[in-house]
Amino acid sequence: MFGYVRPALDRLDAEHRDAYQSAYCGLCHALGDRHGPLARLTLQYDFTFLAILLTAGAEGGLCARRCPAHPLRKPRACLAGPQLDAAADQSVILTWHKLSDDVDDCGFLAGLPWRFARLLFRRAYRRAAAAQPEFDGQVREGLARLRALEEARSPQLDRAADAFAGILACASRAVPREGERRAMAQLLYHLGRWIYLMDAWDDLDGDLRRGRYNPLDARFQGRAREERGYLDTTATHSLRLAGSAAELLELGEWAPVVENVLYFGLPAVQCAVLDGRWKEMRHTRRTSDERPLRGAGREP
Repeated sequence: MFGYVRPALDRLDAEHRDAYQSAYCGLCHALGDRHGPLARLTLQYDFTFLAILLTAGAEGGLCARRCPAHPLRKPRACLAGPQLDAAADQSVILTWHKLSDDVDDCGFLAGLPWRFARLLFRRAYRRAAAAQPEFDGQVREGLARLRALEEARSPQLDRAADAFAGILACASRAVPREGERRAMAQLLYHLGRWIYLMDAWDDLDGDLRRGRYNPLDARFQGRAREERGYLDTTATHSLRLAGSAAELLELGEWAPVVENVLYFGLPAVQCAVLDGRWKEMRHTRRTSDERPLRGAGREP
């Protein structure tokens, strides 16, 4: 969806790097099996983390699958199970609505690529929405609230961030146990809020050039770049709250991976985004074999 939720691979041992890779590959296969080969194009690090969170403590296992992008390589271990299927459905639904949002943000000619991409994903979206109609409805409602704030060019940054964060929190309904579902909703809510803030800062210059709504520009009335310290503080606060919620989850063997993402990967991404290095770094990291993301972090 955005690609901000990444691990710091240099802080993971070989066992947990392999575990993360198994989730990445497992989600890729779940997307292909459930929604066709084009759905694999929606594969993102953000959704891989969601798949890990939904899988942790749930039934599932590993299977050996050959990578369709590298058919001559030997089969790799891939995570499998009903929670991976749920994550695949949710990723398709969120991607579809993101494409629809891109279509709405662009004029007719500029929006043609997004219209074509949305057309290609229509069938996959319908299957995913049929599998998870409640989640699809909640995403629609959340995006409608967010769209209303954007059209009003609302200066209320927290209301806009709350609308987006609530969308991601809806994914927690795939967790079967009620107590863990509440903790998962809090984790995903604060993660969603953090993603929204990072995306707003990352898009600030482009939005200003195009005259588009940007919640940071609206909140600070043209002085957003002077408020980096505020954004750093409130985004870090969201990460801490996400970490606190994660402590309430039964993560089992996935605990080191989740902690790595929350305590090292996301702070490193935050530094890169706020420093203006993120767009360049993303272009150099397009595969699961990317170089590890380095940056600031704290011990869990």
